Amino acid sequence: MKRIALFVFLGLAAAISGCSKNEKKGEEKQASSKLPVFALIDSSAYDFGTIQEGAIVEHEFKFRNGGEYPLILNNISSSCGCTTPEWPKDPIGPNQTSSVKVRFDSKHKAGPQVKTITVYANTEPAYIELRLKGIVNAPPQEAVADSTTAK
Repeated sequence: MKRIALFVFLGLAAAISGCSKNEKKGEEKQASSKLPVFALIDSSAYDFGTIQEGAIVEHEFKFRNGGEYPLILNNISSSCGCTTPEWPKDPIGPNQTSSVKVRFDSKHKAGPQVKTITVYANTEPAYIELRLKGIVNAPPQEAVADSTTAK
């Protein structure tokens, strides 16, 4: 009889804890559905192709707030000082569009390049990564040779 009572107790305990977990998941899902959503209109990566060293590349990553509440971009950082971002400081309302403008200065950056721009916002997840990539051609060797022989 004690064994039956134990099994009944354990069964009820499992059923009750399962219900509370489902309720919590439902509450979390409801809360996250109301968060702002950083929805990119284009790709999260931009390939600028092949450029000559010293050229400046600019690109706008367009996005929309796909959530129910205002989207706030808290901060944006880049993986290199040669890449500077500009972003809206005012909240972006639900279904409104905006953009993050990124400028890459290729001076002294010969070779394959991948620059990461991290956007921090009041979203879940709390950040999204954007990328600029391409190849920077070094200046011709004859220009370097001419400057050293001129001395």
